[in-house]
Amino acid sequence: MTQRLVPEVGQVVTVFRSRLRPDADGYADHADQMDALASAMPGYLEHKSFTAEDGERVTVVTFADRAAHDAWGSHPEHRVAQRAGVEAYYEEYSISVGSVERASAWVRGD
Repeated sequence: MTQRLVPEVGQVVTVFRSRLRPDADGYADHADQMDALASAMPGYLEHKSFTAEDGERVTVVTFADRAAHDAWGSHPEHRVAQRAGVEAYYEEYSISVGSVERASAWVRGD
């Protein structure tokens, strides 16, 4: 069975929307490195990425709290990746960050 994240008040969720440049060489390897680094951060809960038919990519990242989220945002290796994104990988991107104010979950069979 797939592990399920149960949302909780106080978690911090980032929605990262982007479009890659056609010449984004090296992006996949850099993204894999950032996935591994983020997953090892204290307070990291999960992230999932999706690509739409029109090429837009969406990544949803969840941290346990604001401090954990901010530690990831300012991590030196993540900052290098952010600069590489602007310089070499992304045609465009947007970031939305929010704190969970209300949370619930339901699963058939529970």
